[in-house]
Amino acid sequence: MITDTHTHLYSSQFKEDQKEMMQRAKNAGVSRFFIPAIDSSYTESMLQLEKNFPNEVFLMMGLHPTSVKENYKEELAHVKKWVDQRDFYAIGEIGIDLYWDKTFLQQQKEAFKTQIQWAKEKELPIVIHCRDAFDEIFEILESEKGDGLYGVFHCFTGTKAQAEKAISYNMKLGIGGVVTFKNGKIDQFLNEIDIKNIVLETDAPYLAPTPYRGKRNESAYITNVVDKLVDIYGLSFEEIADITTQNSKEIFGV
Repeated sequence: MITDTHTHLYSSQFKEDQKEMMQRAKNAGVSRFFIPAIDSSYTESMLQLEKNFPNEVFLMMGLHPTSVKENYKEELAHVKKWVDQRDFYAIGEIGIDLYWDKTFLQQQKEAFKTQIQWAKEKELPIVIHCRDAFDEIFEILESEKGDGLYGVFHCFTGTKAQAEKAISYNMKLGIGGVVTFKNGKIDQFLNEIDIKNIVLETDAPYLAPTPYRGKRNESAYITNVVDKLVDIYGLSFEEIADITTQNSKEIFGV
């Protein structure tokens, strides 16, 4: 059993072949798909995905940092409305992204902190999006740390020191296609990070692993990530799949 802890299967890039894409993933051994939110414009397609694949798909709810704009308070109200009216498996993906635009940094910080507090109230994990913002993310995690703070540092691309710091805040590291890139760097130290702190992800349709880099990613390609971790950890394919799935169960509770 393989668990993809972060995949945008409701993306319009899967519009023409969503059913076939899901079957390819199942054929590859992927049986659990955790689905991060972006903003209100995607909610309906997420709910439809859940309806289409009720036994395999597990939804999150949250406001993605790149969707924090002038109307961020309305978007946060949308998140709050949904987390109050039904169950989700995490608050995510949330965080700070300073790669594209720094205009709304203060609002991103506020949205991140607010959603962490909602996660604590609901006793849910968080799924963190961090791009060019490790210092800002860690500052907020430091202010919110404690038993109620836990989750996944999605698409981890930092240094060994940053990995250890993330783990210190009860975060597991989401490892995907980047680990297969020649310039991805995390493969150089990952064997020094206990595998109990690792979960698998694709971030499909983004960040396809080698040899698909630059093409549309899909959950079936997570096997290429497992293959790389086999090399890094010296464990079998089955062991990597089992351990990382167990780690995901510790986070998401299912």
